[in-house]
Amino acid sequence: MIRVNLVCVGKLKESYLREACAEYQKRLSRFCRMEVKELPERASLKEEAEDILAACKGHTFALAIEGKQCGSEKFAAKLQMLFDRGTEITFVIGSSCGLDGRVKERADELLSFSEMTFPHQLMRVVLLEQIYRAFTIQTGSPYHK
Repeated sequence: MIRVNLVCVGKLKESYLREACAEYQKRLSRFCRMEVKELPERASLKEEAEDILAACKGHTFALAIEGKQCGSEKFAAKLQMLFDRGTEITFVIGSSCGLDGRVKERADELLSFSEMTFPHQLMRVVLLEQIYRAFTIQTGSPYHK
């Protein structure tokens, strides 16, 4: 089964965000083996980078405001291409202070959802939803309208 990893700095504090993530993780279990790894916030981005880099596996997307933006269909096609190759995928969401440059350099791709800044905890829900949407696009589900 396809492996998708989500590496996040910090824990989800609000129950409604934890519940939303749990719902999308449950939905994703039909399509992939999803592993979410929560890393502790550290005193510096350099320290966080060590933990993040150790957790990255396969093709890595780092969420960064300067990354490329794409629509849901293009995102789904990109993921499908990687899955067809049997590639494990890792998504990285940094802390509220961002990501160290070494993480961005290690990443195969920088991905941006908007030029706007979002709370990193909310981005976890948005990212999980988009991964789920990508799978539903590829399977022809009516979820994506």
